[in-house]
Amino acid sequence: MARADSTRLAQSLLLLLVDWINLWPRLRVLSKKPTDIPQTLSSQFLRPISFHPPHILLRISPVAAKPPTRLFAVAEVATQGASSVAERKLYIGNIPRNVNNEELTRIVQEHGAVEKAEVMYDKYSGRSRRFAFVTMKTVEDANAAIEKLNETEVGGRKIKVNITEKPVVNTVDMSFLQAEESQFIDSPYKVYVGNISSTVSTETLKNFFSEKGKVLSAKVSRVPGTSKSSGYGFVTFSSEEEVDAAISSFNNALLEGQPIRVNKA
Repeated sequence: MARADSTRLAQSLLLLLVDWINLWPRLRVLSKKPTDIPQTLSSQFLRPISFHPPHILLRISPVAAKPPTRLFAVAEVATQGASSVAERKLYIGNIPRNVNNEELTRIVQEHGAVEKAEVMYDKYSGRSRRFAFVTMKTVEDANAAIEKLNETEVGGRKIKVNITEKPVVNTVDMSFLQAEESQFIDSPYKVYVGNISSTVSTETLKNFFSEKGKVLSAKVSRVPGTSKSSGYGFVTFSSEEEVDAAISSFNNALLEGQPIRVNKA
């Protein structure tokens, strides 16, 4: 009796194995393209197999096929039409000395969104250099600010607003300017020279003040990254008396046809 039952069990297992072999192609399709398993297929996965003795039931529960792992490539797409900083950065010149970053931001943002505003200060005197750089949020904001603010008055001064100039690419000129800066001798006895002509060089400035006394050093300030004059400079001396003499002799004097302002720095 036991041998007969064992034979029936072996036959049932063999039949089940054949069923699985027949279903294998369909399982492969499922693994490649996950879909809902049809009820007809589910019934084939789960089939009761009974044999004598009747209380033995072989029941095989299929393992649900996991959908294949899907990989999603996330690509960073550059914003179309994104503008470079250079196209959004404005030069604002001839601003009053009392205009700081906050005040300048308030003035410009009436005509467009401001990203950053920076008034330039002299590292020796701490005074405003009367110009600034403002970076707008978009090119459109920059163009609107130029259109609305260029040649308008702020604090009684007509300001200049335009896209920042490209840096000087002539390495010889840049080397000369760097050497000029490094050769400047600072001193506590120093005068600020304002409203100088754009044609005045450091050598011209030094020679002009040397006519009335001994000059320790001189320099014309430049717009950063360019050879363009900022419209002012500094002259240093060896004593307080020489400073006073320079102010009394040269304040409102003509230098290359333009009256200059001279005061203590």
